[in-house]
Amino acid sequence: MLRLFPSNLRLRRSYATTLSGHQAAMMARGLPQKKPIIGVQNIIVVASGKGGVGKSTVAANFACSMARRGKRVGLLDGDIFGPTVPLLMNVHSEPIVNDKNLIIPPQNYNVKCLSMGMLTPLESAVIWRGPLVMSAIQRLLRGAEWGLLDVLIIDTPPGTGDVHLSLSQHAPITGVILVTTPHTAAVQVTLKGAKMFEKLKVPIFGVVENMGYTICNNCYQPMQFFQDSLMNSLPRKLISLPLDSHISDCNESGVPVVIKYPESDYANLFTKLAREISEILDRQNCSKQEVNDGLLP
Repeated sequence: MLRLFPSNLRLRRSYATTLSGHQAAMMARGLPQKKPIIGVQNIIVVASGKGGVGKSTVAANFACSMARRGKRVGLLDGDIFGPTVPLLMNVHSEPIVNDKNLIIPPQNYNVKCLSMGMLTPLESAVIWRGPLVMSAIQRLLRGAEWGLLDVLIIDTPPGTGDVHLSLSQHAPITGVILVTTPHTAAVQVTLKGAKMFEKLKVPIFGVVENMGYTICNNCYQPMQFFQDSLMNSLPRKLISLPLDSHISDCNESGVPVVIKYPESDYANLFTKLAREISEILDRQNCSKQEVNDGLLP
C-alpha cells in the first residue's frame, strides 16, 4: 500500500489569527460598499434590540425636536413588517414618484417621512424573506428624493437582523441612539443590540431610558417603577422619559407630544436630546471640514 506520509507523522492544521493584506482585500471585495445618500449629511439610527420599548415614539419626537431647532430632517421607517411612522406622524397618503422614478417623501411637522406603511394597505401583512426586506430598505433609503437633509433619522425594528446589517453595510451611519425601559429583560436585550453595533463599528451616542417613572398627580414627585436596574451596563444615558398618558393620546392622534405640548417637561427632555445630538454633529462636521481643508492631519 502506497503511503504518502510516514505512519507516525501527525498532520496539524494551522489557522491564521489575522488576515494578510491580500486576504483582507479579497474579503472586502465581497462586501457591500458604503455609499452616502445624496443630499443627506448625517444618518442617525434609533434602535434597541427589544420590542415595545418606545423606539418609534422616540424617533418621531426626536425628529420633530430636531426640526424645531431649524434642522432639515427626514424620518425613515425601517420596520417593514410593523410600520408605525404613518400613524405617529399623520402621513397616510401614498407618496408620488417623480420622472426619475424616485419616491417623494411626504412632509409633516417640517419632517420628510417615508414608510412601507404608506405603500401597502393598512390591513395587509408583508410576508417576505430576508432578501426582499433588504431590497425594500434600499429602495426606501436610496430610491427616494430626500433633497438636502441635515439628518436622516431611521427607526428600526426589534432584533439584530437583516435591517440593521443592511443599513450598517450600505450606509455611512453617523451614530445610534438606543432606546430601552429599565426592565431587566429589556436592558439585557438592548445590551445585545449595543454589542451588535460595536461589532459593526457603528458609534453609539447613548441611551434613552423610557417609561422608567411617572409623575404623581398629587405630590408631583417622580415615582420609580424599577428599583434594581441594570442600566449601568449600557452606554451612557442621554435622557430619561416618564410614562405619561398624554404620550399615548398624542400617538393615537398623530401629533407628537413635542408638537402638541411644546412647553411640557416631556418636550423639554427632547429639546435637551436634540441640542446634545446637534452639538455632537456640529463638532464632527467641523472636524471633517477641517480635514478636507487640510487644517487637520
